[in-house]
Amino acid sequence: MKIIAIIPARYASTRFPGKALAAIKGKPMIQHVYQQAILAQLDRVIIATDDQRIYRYAREFGGEAVMTSVQHRSGTDRIAEVVRNLSCDLVVNIQGDEPLIIPEIIEAAIQPFWQEQDLVMGTLKKRITEQREVNDHNVVKVVTDQDDFALYFSRSPIPFRRKQATDYYKHIGLYVYQRDFLLKYAELPPTPLEKSESLEQLRALENGYRIRVVETEYNPIGVDTPADIARVERILESR
Repeated sequence: MKIIAIIPARYASTRFPGKALAAIKGKPMIQHVYQQAILAQLDRVIIATDDQRIYRYAREFGGEAVMTSVQHRSGTDRIAEVVRNLSCDLVVNIQGDEPLIIPEIIEAAIQPFWQEQDLVMGTLKKRITEQREVNDHNVVKVVTDQDDFALYFSRSPIPFRRKQATDYYKHIGLYVYQRDFLLKYAELPPTPLEKSESLEQLRALENGYRIRVVETEYNPIGVDTPADIARVERILESR
């Protein structure tokens, strides 16, 4: 199989404008993400952006980058624009704001596609160990069936805990798609639950597609605000 990873990166951000180029230990965040991604078993890694500053810098550090439309509603739409002009079997959507991502987690998300030829979409989950995350609406939760396919994603605590203790799982926003499915998925209109929860992956479930979910111990540290930069730098220093 030919596997291509795409990192969508835009300059505009409500809480942290320009965060893709925010310096972390002397290098812009997008460079950290790219250099970690190319360590995974992938055929190609591409930065997809709508901003000339990100494009120029990616080219300067030796990364592959393409310019995309400024009209896209989501990273998925941006990725689909790039994929329409590429030949591949699988497409991996890697978030551009996770500079601590490790190559092993990318490979773990891809692994089921080697054995299960009918899979169209996959992602990751991690068991929640901090109670505060259960009720944090910024931490997306996922419940899966006995075959590890997603039943639902929500910003609310799911499942509801009545009496018996239960495990909660956070969703990790890295996705793997069959190329043809991705192009079809990007053309589907937004769905009611997707709009209610503001979670794009619900569009796939609402249209009857199954999402394979791989459990991992990897705990993502995303950069959403300038304050997150110092936290990431402390972790890098401890490695």
